[in-house]
Amino acid sequence: MATRKFSQSERKILRELIFPEPFSHIISETGYTFGMIRDDLINLINHGYIAVYSQEDLRPLSPFYDSDHIDQYSFQATKSGLKTMQNYAI
Repeated sequence: MATRKFSQSERKILRELIFPEPFSHIISETGYTFGMIRDDLINLINHGYIAVYSQEDLRPLSPFYDSDHIDQYSFQATKSGLKTMQNYAI
């Protein structure tokens, strides 16, 4: 998987996802809008940097999630996402 340049908002979101966190946590910690977070999460998920989980029981759902209802899931940085954070001091 090729390394890509992260936007400032993507870096901030990825830093929040060391542990599984619900969408509401990302909004409260970053202060970004719903739409901005949604777009960044989808980009990070599509590049394999974030995994999607059921909010109720943290069951892995990647890559099968409903992006129209992205606020109903939890997210966590993947091994690749964590490695990228470490390598590039995100």
